[in-house]
Amino acid sequence: MAHSYPVTTRSVSDSGWRPTVPALVHMLAASGGPGLRAAFAAAGLDGLRPAQAVALVPLAAGALHASDLADRLRVSRQAVAQAIRALESHGYIVRSPDDTDARALLIALTPRGRHALRVMRGNALAVEQHWEAVLGRQRLDDLRETVQSLLDAQG
Repeated sequence: MAHSYPVTTRSVSDSGWRPTVPALVHMLAASGGPGLRAAFAAAGLDGLRPAQAVALVPLAAGALHASDLADRLRVSRQAVAQAIRALESHGYIVRSPDDTDARALLIALTPRGRHALRVMRGNALAVEQHWEAVLGRQRLDDLRETVQSLLDAQG
């Protein structure tokens, strides 16, 4: 027998409702997607989605195994495998044998991948500049410190 439960919704204007901080952080992060996509397009970087581009960041320091990349991104190995396929097919990364482990492959940035990182950084700095105009230097510094503390506490 199917049960019928009353559905109640609250509007955002209801006095008791407030979005959670994780929801706000997610919405703030997602709000940068359109600008980053536009920056990629302007730079001629096709086939690169912001969600996949995040996988390039840990590779800036050097080649990694897929499992290490997944650990650094805090995502599943399956998610990294999908991103690797897409990034490799568009020339942002390359896989090569690991000299120390014949069974393993290392993932490294290509020059095109390094260019994508420069575009991402430029876009991120522009976003920070806008946030500083809205918040002021001190509040932006406080936000950076708070977010870093929360990330550090994740382990």
